Amino acid sequence: MENKKTILAIRDFIVSAEKSIKNAKKLLKDVLDENNIDINTEIDLDTNWLNSYNSWDAKIIEGIFTWEEMLGSDSNTYPVPVNYASKSKMVQWDKLKLTIEANGKMIYKQIEPIDRDTRTWLLTKEKEKYQVVSDWKTFNVLTAAVTHFKWNIWDTISILIPSWKDATFAAIDSIIPKD
Repeated sequence: MENKKTILAIRDFIVSAEKSIKNAKKLLKDVLDENNIDINTEIDLDTNWLNSYNSWDAKIIEGIFTWEEMLGSDSNTYPVPVNYASKSKMVQWDKLKLTIEANGKMIYKQIEPIDRDTRTWLLTKEKEKYQVVSDWKTFNVLTAAVTHFKWNIWDTISILIPSWKDATFAAIDSIIPKD
């Protein structure tokens, strides 16, 4: 009789664990879909090749542009002003330099743009995020770029993407005039 209780308890633990795994997979899928992330795509966020150093009364950190942030050589993330990213047409994986002055002022400079490809696609909006949709991939774009230039959903736009690295973000280059 004791073995039967043990067996039933083990079965209940297994059923509970399976339900938990199923729920965790669903939550993960929802978060990945919401953020347009493909978990099967290998994203190299190695920052060992970047530098950090001090210069007089400022700290200088090199980093890579990840979308709305810079991942620094110190493994910290720093928010990149969207107006700067928009105007500079920054593409995911561009190399940046951040100077943090003694008074806390942060100055970004794009120092090494990644090789880029230009594509022409349609502008859409999904769950309050602007995106461009192609026949094979969806890329997020900065809302600031869309609203500043007053582009509309279903406008055809020219975007910039990395030519040799996978990305989830595209920089808007220009709008294609309608015929």
